[in-house]
Amino acid sequence: MRDLTGDPLDRSRYPVDEWRLVETEQRADDVGTTETLFAVGNGYLGMRGNPEEGRDSYAHGTFINGFHETWPIKHAEEAFGFAHTGQTIVNVPDSKLMKLYVDDEPLNVSISDLASYERSLDFRDGRLHRTVIWRTPAGKRVKVTSSRMVSFTDRHLALMELEVTLLDGDAPVVISSQIVNRQDGYSDYQRPDSGAETWDPRRSARFNERVLLPKVSWHSAQRMLLGFQVARSGMTLGVGADHFIDTESLVETLTSTEDDLGKQVFRIDGQQGVPITVRKSVAYHSSRAVPCNELADRCRRTLDRVRDKGFEYFYEQQRQWLDEFWSNSDVEIEGHPEIQQAVRWCLFQLAQATARSDQQGIAAKGVTGSGYEGHYFWDTEVYLVPFLIYTSPNVARNALRFRVNLLPYARERATVLSQRGALFPWRTINGEEASAYYAAGTAQFHIDADVAFAFKKYRDLTGDTEFMYRDGAAVLVETARLWADLGFWRAEGDGTARFHIHGVTGPDEYTAVVNNNLFTNVMAKANLASAVALLEEMEEADPAAHQRLVSALGVTPEEVFEWQRCADHMVILFDETFGIHPQDEKFLSSELWDLANTPDDKRPLLLNYHPLVIYRFQVLKQADVVLALFLQGDQFTAEEKKADFEYYDPITTGDSTLSGVVQSVMAAEVGYQDMAMDYFLNGLYVDLADLHSNARDGVHIASTGGVWNALIYGFAGLRDHHGRVTFDPRLPADWPGMRFPLRIRGSRLRVHLVADSISFEVDEGGPVELSVRGTSVTVNPGEPLRVPLAHQGDQLPSLEGSHPVVGVRRTDGSVVQAVVPEAHRQEIVDEGW
Repeated sequence: MRDLTGDPLDRSRYPVDEWRLVETEQRADDVGTTETLFAVGNGYLGMRGNPEEGRDSYAHGTFINGFHETWPIKHAEEAFGFAHTGQTIVNVPDSKLMKLYVDDEPLNVSISDLASYERSLDFRDGRLHRTVIWRTPAGKRVKVTSSRMVSFTDRHLALMELEVTLLDGDAPVVISSQIVNRQDGYSDYQRPDSGAETWDPRRSARFNERVLLPKVSWHSAQRMLLGFQVARSGMTLGVGADHFIDTESLVETLTSTEDDLGKQVFRIDGQQGVPITVRKSVAYHSSRAVPCNELADRCRRTLDRVRDKGFEYFYEQQRQWLDEFWSNSDVEIEGHPEIQQAVRWCLFQLAQATARSDQQGIAAKGVTGSGYEGHYFWDTEVYLVPFLIYTSPNVARNALRFRVNLLPYARERATVLSQRGALFPWRTINGEEASAYYAAGTAQFHIDADVAFAFKKYRDLTGDTEFMYRDGAAVLVETARLWADLGFWRAEGDGTARFHIHGVTGPDEYTAVVNNNLFTNVMAKANLASAVALLEEMEEADPAAHQRLVSALGVTPEEVFEWQRCADHMVILFDETFGIHPQDEKFLSSELWDLANTPDDKRPLLLNYHPLVIYRFQVLKQADVVLALFLQGDQFTAEEKKADFEYYDPITTGDSTLSGVVQSVMAAEVGYQDMAMDYFLNGLYVDLADLHSNARDGVHIASTGGVWNALIYGFAGLRDHHGRVTFDPRLPADWPGMRFPLRIRGSRLRVHLVADSISFEVDEGGPVELSVRGTSVTVNPGEPLRVPLAHQGDQLPSLEGSHPVVGVRRTDGSVVQAVVPEAHRQEIVDEGW
């Protein structure tokens, strides 16, 4: 964890603005990071923050959710059941490019003489804006303004504008607007982009063969269309652009298309003070198999709407959509504008990753980069769906529909693993398992329980029984079957039978293929119990839906009884010597990794140590037991939570961006308020301050979702176990207050938390029942309610120094040690042999 005692951003370059991310200085040394920070997207279509003129860039990127290429995974040593088909998101043709030449000299912001520069991502209008004053080599000043928008209301549409005004005399001006297939190596200089630096398993692989096969190339006076088919996956794509120029100067227009390039060139006799405005509307349509010609026709229809309605219509639609988004999602932090700015950037990223995912998955990087190959993980269900449930329930439903659509693949995968039920893939785009390293991939069976957890939370907090009975029930049934079949019964010494789950990996990927991982067992127990409860509810509330389900899936009463028995007798480990829940059966027998004395150049561990070295130690990549304490907190006592947190926190590396926000939530609950803030800030600035040195590969979407979790579940103290909404706040001491909305079962509740009270108001829908520190209250529409607070939780000093159990003797007589693994060179000493 980085020490963020001060503001980590350079405020001379990134001034504080509560509703915009603003950059006042362009630099070449972190262009990859800024391409990510200033990306625009809508969950379907995403465009990295590359400059309009194309140079310089770290990675030109335009991505469509789910649009991918497949490739055979080659294992050095093959075995049955290994994943065979890799999937990688495709960089679709780049339509951002609008090159500018004045006096035949190109604008290139990385090397041009700029008298002023400002770029901003506006969270209210959803547009990327840039304004520069460029002094050309001939000494002429040129004002260049531009904007870029990916539409939230028309998911296939992007709009761009470029306005050029000569401030000092006349000059010939050329604007070359292009669509470029960069996936197959076409760059501004007719050479492949370099991109790759050092090895990092978190980055996307590169293709050595042609990916996008040209199928359509067409143009008219103001429109150009290209179509492609992906070589292996067979997916198809259409992309088209219209151009409109507005100026009083004389203009000549040239249009052309070829296989990998569409180009519209405007030659203008530029006049001092006479603006030249080029508007570019772009449409992308994709499919698993629809012919490219049909997709080109769809592009035409999208572009025709822009031609008929005009840009301003779509700008207004965007603004209205975002007004509603912020009304449902904004978290207001009083008295800290720099934190407010960062929080809103994170929330805006959630909109850009999810809004129009429209029953596609939500990738780990959204549509901002190719990191993790564009794969979907458990991140969605654990870190994003809670935010969506409370702010955009329909989007949450769409995200869960994606898992419903994957059920056939999940059933097939379970069969390959010799299991009943369904096993969702650890990482995927098309539904097939794409994790080549099974120990940290397929072995993470807990993904089934994570998915079931999200379905249950959605049903509990929305009351949407129609969706749950029709679609969600099948997911809960098939995942429960998996657990009942994966685990086994074993008689204990006292004669009782316990249900065990062996050979799995929990969320902590630094400990792999273990027996009775605590997180897995706790979540599996909840999954099994939820499936039983749902079927009992359906039988009572909707017998017809219940009968359809049991008939379609062959569910028997005996099977349901067995699920409940497995849940009731699930092994939940507890060690009396240390007074904690062990992460797994053998975890406490290993030595502690001494993180405090591990050199910085050996972090993160996954890039510096072989997995087998890491597996031998008590060291965590991310929260594991602590995450279980959060997600299933009603299953643990306050004392257990505190003891577990104090044990695991010192050996948690934070090498995963998923960890800090969870540690923040639990630190706040158990009383380590300073640590809660430290972890929150580390989650808040993961990308904005590039804390993990890989923001260049795309936004860490789960971390942005975790920021909302840290605010609402951590500082506001919200819990919602089994749909019961409760509050036990932990407002930071130097925060005057915090405001936020929550959508609960069709109502919108507004919450205002200050040091001595928490207030509620229902401004939409019916009454909301909740409790504050054990006291039940009902908030009625039009009747604001204030509940006094005597405190904001315990205020314990931060954990410091060596791990508290170093030197403690285990039950077998061994003494716990803390060690830093080192490479030792064996010395051969001449003893006179």
